[in-house]
Amino acid sequence: MVAVAAGATAGACTSVAPAEPAEPPATSTTRVPRIVDESGRPPVTFDPCLDIPDQVLRDAGYDPKSEEISDFAATHYTFLGCSYQGTLRIPGVLRRYGLNLNSGNITFAEVQEKVAEYATPIEVDGRRALLEVDPSLRHACAVNVETSFGVLIISRVYHPDHGNGVPQGEWCAGLEDTAARISVLIDN
Repeated sequence: MVAVAAGATAGACTSVAPAEPAEPPATSTTRVPRIVDESGRPPVTFDPCLDIPDQVLRDAGYDPKSEEISDFAATHYTFLGCSYQGTLRIPGVLRRYGLNLNSGNITFAEVQEKVAEYATPIEVDGRRALLEVDPSLRHACAVNVETSFGVLIISRVYHPDHGNGVPQGEWCAGLEDTAARISVLIDN
């Protein structure tokens, strides 16, 4: 009897479904580049200051809060740039290190020509790249990654905690991994 009464009571109630909330109007996710040059070159569509999540930087060993913008615009090319400080400290060995990210609309061929004497062709995340070790720049290494708009240059500089410096064999240690973490974020 109780079940029948409960069923009758439930059936007697009417309910009105709440109205579905209206969907917000569609917005464009295309961002206008912060800097555009007058060269006719493609716009730089990957902004290392805006397009790299903080967690990616932390996972690679850099402090996103140390970000410094280092853009460069000329009439014939553009670079959007950011620098970050490393988080690892080894007293007596490593004082600090920095990561520089420069996204530019110079061509990969222009970079190849410039660094041919001290760069090695590699591949990063399926893209053509160059591992650049210039012996005249102690404690520095760079990976130049080809993009549809030009290049992404990922460079690191060590600042040793002693006069002997960091051995040249260590200048690029882990930088290809850092380049892969970042280049996977490029849409083109």
